[in-house]
Amino acid sequence: MLLSDSVQYLKGIGEKRAELFHKLGIFTVEDLLYHLPRGFEDRTNIKDISDLAEGETVCVKGVLAMGLRKFRARNGTWVIQTRLSDGSGVMQLTWFNAPYVEKSLEDPSAEYIFFGRVSYRRMSPEMVNPIIEKVDSGTSKMGKIVPIYPATGGLQQRSIRDAVTQAVLKLGEKLPESLPEEIRQKYDLIDIERAIRSVHMPETFDDFYTARRRLVFEEFLKLQLGVATVKAHKHKQSAVVIENVKCIADFAASLPFELTNAQKRVINEISADLKNSVPMNRLVQGDVGSGKTIVAAASMFAVAKSGYQSVMMAPTEILAEQHFAGLKKYFEPWGIKVAFLSGGQKAKERRENLELIESGEASVIVGTHAVITDKVNFANLALSITDEQHRFGVSQRTKLAGKGINSHTLVMTATPIPRTLSLVIYGDLDISIIDQLPPGRKEIKTIALTEARRAKMYEFILQELNKGRQAYFVCALVEDSDAVSAKAATDYVKRLSNGVLRGKSVGLLHGRMKSFEKEDIMKRFAAGEIDALVATTVIEVGVDVPNATIMVIENAERFGLSQLHQLRGRVGRGAEQSYCIMFGDQKSGVAKERMAVMCETNDGFKIAEKDLEIRGPGEFFGTRQHGLPEMKIGNFFTDMDILKETQGAAAEILKEDPMLENKKYDILNREVVKTFNKVGDVLN
Repeated sequence: MLLSDSVQYLKGIGEKRAELFHKLGIFTVEDLLYHLPRGFEDRTNIKDISDLAEGETVCVKGVLAMGLRKFRARNGTWVIQTRLSDGSGVMQLTWFNAPYVEKSLEDPSAEYIFFGRVSYRRMSPEMVNPIIEKVDSGTSKMGKIVPIYPATGGLQQRSIRDAVTQAVLKLGEKLPESLPEEIRQKYDLIDIERAIRSVHMPETFDDFYTARRRLVFEEFLKLQLGVATVKAHKHKQSAVVIENVKCIADFAASLPFELTNAQKRVINEISADLKNSVPMNRLVQGDVGSGKTIVAAASMFAVAKSGYQSVMMAPTEILAEQHFAGLKKYFEPWGIKVAFLSGGQKAKERRENLELIESGEASVIVGTHAVITDKVNFANLALSITDEQHRFGVSQRTKLAGKGINSHTLVMTATPIPRTLSLVIYGDLDISIIDQLPPGRKEIKTIALTEARRAKMYEFILQELNKGRQAYFVCALVEDSDAVSAKAATDYVKRLSNGVLRGKSVGLLHGRMKSFEKEDIMKRFAAGEIDALVATTVIEVGVDVPNATIMVIENAERFGLSQLHQLRGRVGRGAEQSYCIMFGDQKSGVAKERMAVMCETNDGFKIAEKDLEIRGPGEFFGTRQHGLPEMKIGNFFTDMDILKETQGAAAEILKEDPMLENKKYDILNREVVKTFNKVGDVLN
């Protein structure tokens, strides 16, 4: 069997099942070997029935103490029950809708092993839907450490395990070793052959952890080298030098407000980049309302005054329109023409804007992803800006920058990334942080309430609306069901409209609406035509409605801390006092802790650190949204020690060989390029 062989020809797979493996990105034997387990089941622990404890997951071995009892429950579910004896005691075994059980337990005299979670009912131990294995069946997984793999609907763990076992045992060629021996020795890492065998078929827990450490190290090292190579590649290019950055002082003086010290510091950092012939590649991180847009505007002003173009790409039409209106207001007094592009434009308007861009008459261009389409030709693009960059992949960001010749790149985000991780996530970017809010911004008052105080709170909300203010009401999504969420939100709108908000205009946003319908609702809300907006979808980051002063979050326990903070940031954008009101079940310790943190601080970076601490990176952190390769086995939070080791290893390798041209790094270099090219051709 060769690495390049199709998985279709493995025993037990075939053409139809191969399609399920394809959904997991598994096409060849090599793909299968690198489909790494996300954890394992400990089936080494075979216990006597008399020693079983509530809630533990274990194996028990014995013989059936009675025949199978099969019956249909009142709700129509088929139930199969039997009892198991091992000499120390007897326990009940129950399966629901599991027709395979009768065949699996057809030999009444045989000895069986069952694996499952123990519960006690009427002082007697029980397992529900345990895994069954006949002793001496020849393919035993009991008494072993059993890997658990990322799966897909229709493809069971057993099918994946059987395929992987075949691949490991029958492989007829050596796996390519990407880590040179000196690195393996220095960091005490096993070779790739042993690592792959031990992670899939561990004999002991030490085997599994040693193999996993090797594979996590390799994965993180490729990531570190990849982002460093991207950065080095960009540093070899030559960009337009923007000499006249001092004109930014004139722009700042014309503004109706004073820039914060943080904004001035970040503008100075960007100015230094623009004066350099090395293309700028800078991330501006700033909490909601910190004033990132004006920093971007100052950069665009300097570029325009030097005779070049700059473009800003936003993820939604309404956000792009908002930027367009703001930049037009700032730039028109200076005679700087601003063009706008979006997918929803009429053909005539689009054609006129394309001409302004191509002729160079428009120095500043704002739009949605429409700005990266093939029909858009810039006259002399020198600066590309991506707003809310986590909404775009690396390839889109790269395509925007590619519209110019080695243009300077600025990416902006209001999604705080904990400082411990930002260098890894944005390793190819220089980082600026706006850590100060404009003066006069009032801190949003945040409270967590129980149902007992709902009526009183509604009275307060109505008072605010009667003053001419507006409110958001956010309902948590019902998982995996837009239809259920839409119905729940529709019912909620009816309750508000017929009850506490009778006579007020109540709008609705939900996931089943078409994009143009959502845009229309948001525009009407921003224009003040809607008093209260009920939403199941997270309201677009960055949409600015200064008159909205109340954010009500229902079922707040279903949101992560960073999500709660982003929602809160939709209010507090005007001069009036704003409020964030969270209703939710605070029985769980985690929910209570999240809400307490929200009430204690408005600092997005502190909240991001706490969110990561509470939840771990699983929900908080998806590498794909940041445009990086998805981690197959590494975990940025729990594997922080390995991450730090690979930072050191990457620095040493690049110091010795910046472009990985040495023969010993051939395989590693190929792997880095292959990994990164899956998310956008950034290394070519």
